[in-house]
Amino acid sequence: MKRILVISDIHGEFDKFEQLLEKVQYKPEEDQLLLAGDYVDRGPNSKAVVEKVQALVAEGAIALMGNHEKMMLEAFYDEETYLPRWLRNGASETLRTYGYTVIYKEEKGVLKGSVDGEWKNDLSVQEAIAFMEELLPYYETEDYIFVHAGVHPTTPLAETDLHTLVWIREVFHQGYTGVKPVIFGHTPTKNLHSSYEVYFGTNNIIGIDGGLVYGGRLNCLELPSKTVQYVE
Repeated sequence: MKRILVISDIHGEFDKFEQLLEKVQYKPEEDQLLLAGDYVDRGPNSKAVVEKVQALVAEGAIALMGNHEKMMLEAFYDEETYLPRWLRNGASETLRTYGYTVIYKEEKGVLKGSVDGEWKNDLSVQEAIAFMEELLPYYETEDYIFVHAGVHPTTPLAETDLHTLVWIREVFHQGYTGVKPVIFGHTPTKNLHSSYEVYFGTNNIIGIDGGLVYGGRLNCLELPSKTVQYVE
């Protein structure tokens, strides 16, 4: 049986991501790599992470949508409506890696940000957007469900909207009662059990977001053994 290696919430930490792949001795011809979203924002090199994920997918990895990719997509297609929320969640760091800065101006007592330059006409940005549009909302096998944030306890998975799959927290954490284990990121495990170690919930949920950009670590969960390796 192939090892399934699950990593989430890289958030632009390209060097740490590379270190972790080397540490777990990932071999695409032997292992199934599954990346559970949030490749961009907050960290130092989102562009490099996106390009790395693209290359890994070309080799057979499975990549899921995270809420940060969803925010970037929304801001790209409707900047006026969605850029403010993306900026509040680390967009400036991502835009910087594509060569753009954010300018803040006060309008009627409110500080508003705008991108300095035609970022949406940038070929590299457009390629990233095209790739993000193809990211999976979730991935299910006979034994596991993989998703960025979680599943709704009372809604069939196939009928669950993307917003829920990439944003849900407590309703899922406290309410899931399914037989099939759900492996997820999104919520730093320190918020689940006061530790950046992988969270093995009593209700068949496994949280792997080690909060790397908050001073934690980048976890890799190996299945079916449930062993964990990480970098800090």
